[in-house]
Amino acid sequence: MDEKIKVYGASWCGDCKRAKRFLGDQRIAFEWHDVEQEPQYLEIVHERNDGKNVIPTIVFPDGTHLSEPSNEEIANKVGLERTAMMHVYDLILVGGGPAALTTSIYAARENLSTLIIDSKGLGGQAGVTERLDNYPGFPEGIGGAELAERIVQQARRYGVEMLQALSVEAIEADGDRLELVTANGDHYHARAVLVATGSSYRRTGAPGEEDLIGAGIHFCATCDGPFYRGASELMVLGGGNSGLEEGLFLTQFVDRVTIVERGDRLAGNKLLQDKVRMHPKMQVLLNRQVKEFRPKGDGSGKLGAVIVENRETGEAEEHHPAGCFVFIGLDPNTGFLKGRVDLDDRGFIATDQAFMTSMPGVFAAGDVRSGSTKQLASAVGEGAAAAIAIRPFLEKQLEMAGTR
Repeated sequence: MDEKIKVYGASWCGDCKRAKRFLGDQRIAFEWHDVEQEPQYLEIVHERNDGKNVIPTIVFPDGTHLSEPSNEEIANKVGLERTAMMHVYDLILVGGGPAALTTSIYAARENLSTLIIDSKGLGGQAGVTERLDNYPGFPEGIGGAELAERIVQQARRYGVEMLQALSVEAIEADGDRLELVTANGDHYHARAVLVATGSSYRRTGAPGEEDLIGAGIHFCATCDGPFYRGASELMVLGGGNSGLEEGLFLTQFVDRVTIVERGDRLAGNKLLQDKVRMHPKMQVLLNRQVKEFRPKGDGSGKLGAVIVENRETGEAEEHHPAGCFVFIGLDPNTGFLKGRVDLDDRGFIATDQAFMTSMPGVFAAGDVRSGSTKQLASAVGEGAAAAIAIRPFLEKQLEMAGTR
């Protein structure tokens, strides 16, 4: 029996994209079949839905299927744990990336009851990075999913409890404890909370982008740039500091790096702009907006062309870079915290030197924290440092409780 989940849908179907993204976030292997490109698969859709065109239709290895399922229905079907064993913990971590996982390992080793609540896939951005070549200890590099799984297994070894595909909707003070409310209506209490929900790379939203992420479209030059060593051209979307810095970094691998900026001027600082304009391997295209990403016609599923529109003339231009790196901003995953803790002007969490937020007992670490460097090694380091900072806070709480 085939062990892979099969998803039948169409490229224009929003629910299909959502289901694919959910499975991808959870690092669950699946096969995608576009019923418009492969009309023979419409028969399966009809068989499963009494002759109706219902997509997405997801067929599981046990022979059962779900039609137009919610993320919660998919989570339940694949057996993701979404209810904790207890309701009160010493430490609850919101987010399941490297920062939170590292903190959890430190905490659990000190016999603190520890719970992780993660809305996406355990391992965070690292888990969906194709390969990591700059993480210490792996001279030959390591796949992002493999590294993430190793850290998850290490946390489980120390008894860290983990809930997946479950978001936290609110954190409130409740006496000397903190109360967390999850999307499925459960309430949990903790003596301390670490928020490590990370940030999300802003996407263009152009047709074809979703299907080509990791197959020619990337969001980290340090992580994925070396894979294009020897290629003729790479494209960078975004003329801010990040785009220019990453573009300069990419020149060591290819013959040419093309910066595409939507505005009529670069937004990065003047020093970076001067470096870019003087670099023999770099060119800048202003007043350009991406309209579409197209796959190669060879069935490989990799990026074949980027269609950009000249915003001055309205003309479409077709480019064929080996890869396209998107640096149009980061959105911190802090929506559930607005009005509860102090955020900086970009929405990242403000903390003191001990990683404490403006809400007593709530700490923050990793990419979601204002001033963090947005690198895997830094996230792990912040996770360890946050754990060390949380320890005296909990000890003080116990002392105060003992004097009452």
